[in-house]
Amino acid sequence: MKKTFVLSVAGMMLLGASVFAKESTLIDFTTLDADITIKAQDSDVEIPENSRTIMDYGVAAGATFDQDQRDLMKTSLYLGDWEIVLNSSAQTVGALANSQVVPAPVRESAKVPFAGKNVMGVRIVFPSGAYNANAKIVPPFEIPAYEPLSTADANGNRQPQTDEEKASGRTLFEADSDDSPAYGVVKNVGTIKSIAVTTLGMNFPHGLYVLLGDTDGVTRRYFMGYLGFDGWKTLTWNNPDYISEVRTREIRIYPIYPRGLPFVKFAGFQITRDASHVGDDFIGYFKDVKIIYDKAELTSERDIADEDLWGIVTKKESARQNFEMSRFGNKQVNRYLEKSKMATEASFSSSLDENSTSNAQSNGGQAADAK
Repeated sequence: MKKTFVLSVAGMMLLGASVFAKESTLIDFTTLDADITIKAQDSDVEIPENSRTIMDYGVAAGATFDQDQRDLMKTSLYLGDWEIVLNSSAQTVGALANSQVVPAPVRESAKVPFAGKNVMGVRIVFPSGAYNANAKIVPPFEIPAYEPLSTADANGNRQPQTDEEKASGRTLFEADSDDSPAYGVVKNVGTIKSIAVTTLGMNFPHGLYVLLGDTDGVTRRYFMGYLGFDGWKTLTWNNPDYISEVRTREIRIYPIYPRGLPFVKFAGFQITRDASHVGDDFIGYFKDVKIIYDKAELTSERDIADEDLWGIVTKKESARQNFEMSRFGNKQVNRYLEKSKMATEASFSSSLDENSTSNAQSNGGQAADAK
């Protein structure tokens, strides 16, 4: 069984840092299309979701919910489910109602490798007043780092793990292979060297940040630059503290076992609008986020299968997985309850006979909204 070990000081001095650097696609929004629909047994309402990233939060619901309600307690990283979180002073009724994330189809004739696919389309309504504002574009739930890899059926129900899925050692939101994009989580990350975002600029002067979470539960933001350009562009953040020469690095030695693999996960974007710039609508499009990083550990065969013997890492990761799932489930159930209580009527039912000659002409007056 493969286990991890940390290179010795001598080994690191002999090899250049570039040997360990790796590029990975942290998240690719073209992979988050809706490919299944969720609906209750006795309902015609269909909810689009992404089967690869779908999560069932019905397991955190209480006993008062029936099966039809539990069938709808699912969500995924489908682009239409992402959210806009405005700072408190920018949370006007109009801004909250109209700020949204949608799948944005790229024209088939576009001269980009992802022509014909959907990217993330964002509309944010900033205040028109002359004061600073910002908005975060966040996934519908905090992407879990320890969710077991498994497939989902056409109704979004997770199937039992196969032996092949268990043997892969990968979790649900990791990449399927080293050459494919991840779904928000990359593991075995040491020092981040660079971050890149592929985006379509529309001459907005606003700033763009990438938000990344780590193993310690800390979310950091990285300034990618300003969006004041027209067309597709890759914005890059380079770590100013990255040391390429191994001989000048501070070498740290860690115990070989037990150590869980450090990871980063995508926590969203942040758009900042300066008080001196025009407010109101912001429109943006995003294709993917990539990172270049040093590996935290190398893998190799060891003479003794430490984890099979002690099970320490498995126990720690199971505890983290249970914590993530309970927090995710409680939040989503509360949202489901709030949504269920919302008014669905678009207009009043009439107390009059529709065709009565006593009724006033329909165009003879205009209703006024209460002030």
